Amino acid sequence: MSNPQQLRYSKEHEWLSNAEDGVSTVGITEHAANALGDVVYVQLPEVGDTVTAGETCGELESTKSVSDLYSPVTGEVVAANQDVVDDPALVNSAPFEGGWLFKVRVTDEPGDLLSADEYTDFAS
Repeated sequence: MSNPQQLRYSKEHEWLSNAEDGVSTVGITEHAANALGDVVYVQLPEVGDTVTAGETCGELESTKSVSDLYSPVTGEVVAANQDVVDDPALVNSAPFEGGWLFKVRVTDEPGDLLSADEYTDFAS
């Protein structure tokens, strides 16, 4: 399992892209997708919602379990990936590409996000 070096990671197994014009993309890691199993339902925050770092903002349901989705940062949701709502399997097949979950205009970022190497150590 390879975690992209350019991303940062939360201990709840979400990843966060570097901000472009103040907007970052959020998804779950390959580790989390594998642990969940086949994702069959995705509930995402809606555009305009405010999300808070460390707080629940959605849900992922798999054939094995239901898992809360946590926001790694605080901010306003500016996009939700309708493709994963329509085809939840994208979360498993492409967690770092087409399986992204939402984009957020970041207003606050916690200091405890992990680098790719730190996350790999944490997750193993």
